[in-house]
Amino acid sequence: MVGATMATATVTAALPLRLRVPARSRRGHTRCAVASDATEAPAVPSARLSADCVIVGGGISGLCTAQALATKYGVSDLLVTEARARAGGNITTVDRPDEGYLWEEGPNSFQPSDPVLTMAVDSGLKDDLVFGDPNAPRFVLWQGKLRPVPSKPGDLPFFDLMSIPGKLRAGLGALGIRPPPPGREESVEEFVRRNLGAEVFERLIEPFCSGVYAGDPSKLSMRAAFGKVWRLEENGGSIIGGTIKAIQDRGKNPKPPRDPRLPTPKGQTVASFRKGLAMLPNAIASRLGSKVKLSWKLTGITKSDNQGYVLAYETPEGVVSVQAKSVIMTIPSYIASEILRPLSSDAADGLSKFYYPPVAAVTVSYPTEAIRKECLIDGELQGFGQLHPRSQGVETLGTIYSSSLFPNRAPAGRVLLLNYIGGATNTGIVSKTESDLVEAVDRDLRKMLINPTAPDPLALGVRVWPQAIPQFLIGHLDRLDAAKSALARGGCSGLFLGGNYVAGVALGRCIEGAYESASEVSDFLTKYAYK
Repeated sequence: MVGATMATATVTAALPLRLRVPARSRRGHTRCAVASDATEAPAVPSARLSADCVIVGGGISGLCTAQALATKYGVSDLLVTEARARAGGNITTVDRPDEGYLWEEGPNSFQPSDPVLTMAVDSGLKDDLVFGDPNAPRFVLWQGKLRPVPSKPGDLPFFDLMSIPGKLRAGLGALGIRPPPPGREESVEEFVRRNLGAEVFERLIEPFCSGVYAGDPSKLSMRAAFGKVWRLEENGGSIIGGTIKAIQDRGKNPKPPRDPRLPTPKGQTVASFRKGLAMLPNAIASRLGSKVKLSWKLTGITKSDNQGYVLAYETPEGVVSVQAKSVIMTIPSYIASEILRPLSSDAADGLSKFYYPPVAAVTVSYPTEAIRKECLIDGELQGFGQLHPRSQGVETLGTIYSSSLFPNRAPAGRVLLLNYIGGATNTGIVSKTESDLVEAVDRDLRKMLINPTAPDPLALGVRVWPQAIPQFLIGHLDRLDAAKSALARGGCSGLFLGGNYVAGVALGRCIEGAYESASEVSDFLTKYAYK
């Protein structure tokens, strides 16, 4: 779902709009991390620091990169700088213990891969991990009814989301009985329709793209957005062929023994923490201590005369200059573009082309009896949540059953629902009022989940992210490579690009990407030491 994707580290751009629903919400404004008087003569630094690595951006990507450098590679001379007054970037957990509610207004959960679990364990949060029920159903709205999505191969013959001809078309296509690749980069829609047919696209993949990317699958790149599936056909001639080859390759090249410290999740599930996702960035920031600098606004970066870089900051203590051997930019691409323009206009131009549409997270609560009886399982609302294809006449992208997914999210007798609305196909949400957004969500929910006669929802929070999730559009990887190449041509060795537009938009991919960035920096610093 969208909530698992908005995990970018940020300097100060894309600060969300907190909207007032009834008295509990606030509204803010986007502000830029680059000082408005950047063209004036720079102030004389009041302090000068140095570090082996400066990580620009204190969101999840930046913090996890720092922790990976420290725990896996022994790099302790580092700084994480963040323009906001808090760490965590778009991870936004709201805890109202007096009311019994706890909810997320950015990403909602993560896939518990081993890198993510390692990060949690290294942060001291092993005992705070919570996992969703691996058997919890997921639903897609189709023809006015919430229909379960198959969770395992044995479900495929029986689920009613697709017709028998649609299932047969998908099976034959997966085996390789379908048109050949066109010899150019395909969109998600083109790839899925060609390989698996119209029904799989319209009833499964299109709502999934809306849920994960808040994107338009006719423009998203299959290779960039869903590279693992794209590579199956590339490597094996078909999706099934690629799967078989991948299994064979794993048998020939077994993974090293798994870290015994890591918990073993049951089945395919999602995870969070006892007190919400914010526990992870807070724990990492606490461990890094004074290495995390909050309310530090980066105003410029220049190459140093004696190798490395000089970063200029406006801080609560005055202007600070930092000499760094290496730098990782984990801020959004459009902010990195402004900062890096003096070093490479070509790289800056490339980074400015990535698109981030707006998304709103609308959190509402209803009494349990407001749920339609046909949507209850054993008398309760059970499941992960639901996705809504754009063709089904609803505006909301999807809904997460927060109070069913993880414990202690709502008081007894209430259900908590996190709804996402907006995205690449509905950018007009930025001009809507808080009441408009709540009413749109409530109107949609009453079409399939909530009794039409139920009382009005309790609107706990509305947060609009004006630039939420980078879109991995056709050409995304080429543009990213071009930006990296432009930096290299400009002599910017030791300056790295990171964050969700590089690694992937899901929270888990941001953490996995942090380990990849840390490896690059460690290799560079090792070579640097011998120069």
